[in-house]
Amino acid sequence: MAENFFGLTDTGKVRSNNEDTFIAERLGSGLILAGVIDGVGGYNGGEVAAAIAREQISDYLESKKGEPIPAMIEAVKRANNAIAAKKLEEKELDSMACVATIALVDIANNQFYYAHVGDTRLYLLRDASLIKISKDHSFVGFLEDSGRLTEREAMDHPKRNEINKALGFGTNIDADDSFIETGQSPFLPGDMLLLCSDGLTDMVDKREITAIITQSVSLHDKAAGLIRSANKNGGHDNVTVALVQNDKASHQHTAIAPTVELKKNDEPAAQANKEYASAKAAINPDKQKAMPAKKGSFAVAILTILLLVSLGAAAYCYMQWQKEAHRTTKPLTLGTDTVRQKAPRNPHEIQLQNAINMAKGDTVTLIDTLFKQPIIISDTLDISKPRLYIKVKGTITLKCDTAYKGPAFSTFKGAKSVGFENIKLQGFVVGISTYNTDLRLKNVQFLNCAQPILRSFMLPAAKPINEGFPVTVLFADSTSKFTTTPNGKR
Repeated sequence: MAENFFGLTDTGKVRSNNEDTFIAERLGSGLILAGVIDGVGGYNGGEVAAAIAREQISDYLESKKGEPIPAMIEAVKRANNAIAAKKLEEKELDSMACVATIALVDIANNQFYYAHVGDTRLYLLRDASLIKISKDHSFVGFLEDSGRLTEREAMDHPKRNEINKALGFGTNIDADDSFIETGQSPFLPGDMLLLCSDGLTDMVDKREITAIITQSVSLHDKAAGLIRSANKNGGHDNVTVALVQNDKASHQHTAIAPTVELKKNDEPAAQANKEYASAKAAINPDKQKAMPAKKGSFAVAILTILLLVSLGAAAYCYMQWQKEAHRTTKPLTLGTDTVRQKAPRNPHEIQLQNAINMAKGDTVTLIDTLFKQPIIISDTLDISKPRLYIKVKGTITLKCDTAYKGPAFSTFKGAKSVGFENIKLQGFVVGISTYNTDLRLKNVQFLNCAQPILRSFMLPAAKPINEGFPVTVLFADSTSKFTTTPNGKR
């Protein structure tokens, strides 16, 4: 049997270093281990995190026998813990993290198993149809996986690279069974797996990827072709791919959809299974048979209701996307073309937004020792709850990124009451943007903010307005227990 796995990585056309790495090796058990790991966290940090994850995963799975998925989960957890330990040892690496997708392939038994965290991806190629198996752990990825955004809309979205899961983020994944996405599927003769970083999928669409990997060339040439295409389209990020092929003699077989492990409310995974069935039907029209029309008004009514619900959800997500798409992004000029590119948020910024999003009650309490100070803010921190009080034990300083021109916090139009306690906002054009919302501030400092608070009112259109807007009196708290020394420490 010829070599049937291969990996390749490239720095790309814009980055000066490569924070990606890959795994492509045959284990002592005979299984093939393939993986793509994408580091984040600065010039050295991302590279270090990716290298740690690669070593931990490879070493553990080489020595571990038994059921593949539990072993992969343990390997990923060990990688997370090793990255966290390294961050404690070296403070200059305290922002590092990585995302990873790994697969164990059992060609002898025509099966593969996978584990996934973040926005690296796993695809299955079967009968010239490329199916995305993993789901991106990001808001934009969810919209794309569930069909609410097209592939092109997702590729161009300004928040494309914002992730909500990564190894090294500080999350206790040992206690969270849902943190690591896992699954298994038949891997039939002629099938191929593609694992890749977002440096490929942000630059090359699925149709072009399929055209490249279905060519009658070696895996090396296919991998090189994918990287060449990503660099030709801009090469904005590191590009990494790993390919595994079941090179046993192919034969005609009944279509078997790849099974994605479904968890509660796992809409993207369900969508992936449906997508495969649709794609398979599309490439085998001669095998399709006309289904008899179902009769009865009850079925028609149910379908109508489902259609209306889907249209409503799509309209809402489109409006949300429009809101996000019009936010300021940093232009990157390549030759004569200007590409709108959004730099990924730093881990502490993402951690702060996640804490706000996942607040279970009306109050979210933050501890200043869990955040690197100051937290650099490169995009709006959205408050989407009707009532929320953000309270800090200690003091947290939010500092505006030099390229960002928007507010530090923004409330949605229906917010009733929002409060902040023990927060410093530094260098923002707007500190807090809110509507006609009950706003409460306790020990909040605005440092060099052009407009500390921007308040808007929602008024009925095309109707006379009769209202007096009372003056709001703000008091400076001279009794605050927090004082600042010249070196910025309390």
